[in-house]
Amino acid sequence: MSLLIDCTTESGLDRGLEAAGSALAQRECVVLPTDTVYGIGADAFSPQAVAVLLAAKGRGRAMPPPVLIGGTAVMDGLATDIPAGARDLAEEFWPGALTLILTAQPSLAWDLGETRGTVALRVPDDQVARELLQEVGPLAVSSANRTGQPAATTAAAAREMLGETVAVYLDDGERTTWAPSTIIDCTVTPFRVVRRGALGFDELAAVVPDLVDAPTTG
Repeated sequence: MSLLIDCTTESGLDRGLEAAGSALAQRECVVLPTDTVYGIGADAFSPQAVAVLLAAKGRGRAMPPPVLIGGTAVMDGLATDIPAGARDLAEEFWPGALTLILTAQPSLAWDLGETRGTVALRVPDDQVARELLQEVGPLAVSSANRTGQPAATTAAAAREMLGETVAVYLDDGERTTWAPSTIIDCTVTPFRVVRRGALGFDELAAVVPDLVDAPTTG
């Protein structure tokens, strides 16, 4: 039976973090709030847990999840050959709604899917998420919804879609945006926006002037 824990009080947050930590240690999935929408998370270093996450979403290995980290300093442990421009973007927009695709450290024993040697990293601007990440380490996190359905802005909405595939739901109230994080590929020159999101192109290009925008659709 999955747990939905109110984390809006200090005691509730403590209980939620403890329950989520225990679930993650057992390679189970949790739902956590972020600064954009709610996310479904799993231990990034457990291929079994990541497989459970992908199955819960109805997603294949061709769409690997990004990795949320508790602070910018963790970036160097997970990525290598980080360009100066990527560090500038991280300094300006982390914590925040920016995901950076970087070259993964080749020595790491993880399996996020078909990443082609890359990892997508983000530091969320959310207290509950960062406290959890600082306690348990990097988490593979994707939006808390079944693929093809709207991203969840509440823990209850996530639970309606994901049900018992998630062990613990951390409820920190409604999120007010449907916009996901903006994703920039920093493994190419010049950097390229591969998903438009909460951060606008102009503010990103103010930091990296030769940034290439994502193609328009429709």
